[in-house]
Amino acid sequence: MRHLQGRVEVITGPMFSGKTEELIRRLRRAMIARQKVQVFKPSLDKRYAEEAVASHAGMAFEAVPLEHIGQIWEHLDDDTTVVGLDEAQFFSPEVTAVVQRLAERGIRVIIAGLDMDFRGEPFGPMPALLAQADRVDKLQAICVVCGFPATRSQRLIDGQPARYDDPVVIVGASEMYEARCREHHEVPGYPA
Repeated sequence: MRHLQGRVEVITGPMFSGKTEELIRRLRRAMIARQKVQVFKPSLDKRYAEEAVASHAGMAFEAVPLEHIGQIWEHLDDDTTVVGLDEAQFFSPEVTAVVQRLAERGIRVIIAGLDMDFRGEPFGPMPALLAQADRVDKLQAICVVCGFPATRSQRLIDGQPARYDDPVVIVGASEMYEARCREHHEVPGYPA
């Protein structure tokens, strides 16, 4: 059963804020409602499982890894009513057009992804996805330094904050990243 109207929901925030857990929670509820669900993720995200989205807390949901977002059309079933996209910041800018087409088909699209990179700057296609969303939920983590709400992902290299000119995309988890508040987020070499 198609939804009367497609919609786009974006779940965003820093690492360790529960984005993937919330995505999985919504997907499971859709399945309870007997909706046909399919989940996709960028193939470069192999942290926990090749063919599943997984939270840092251990929740998982079967997913199809895509080399590029255009491959979604090869895997999308005709009766799918809910599409989940995890780690959307790693998809190409084409993801915005794909999401728009899915919603126009009457599909509920639920997206999870980082809104900012480790430098505290907008990450990949996420600003455009946030702008086209019907619903946005920005989650917060807990700052590991002070315990206050965290909105930033701090990358660490040998225990020290990564420099501004370090590569933007390095897939990792708690061994390379931690949640920080604005005050304790550090980016040495940030252009003034």
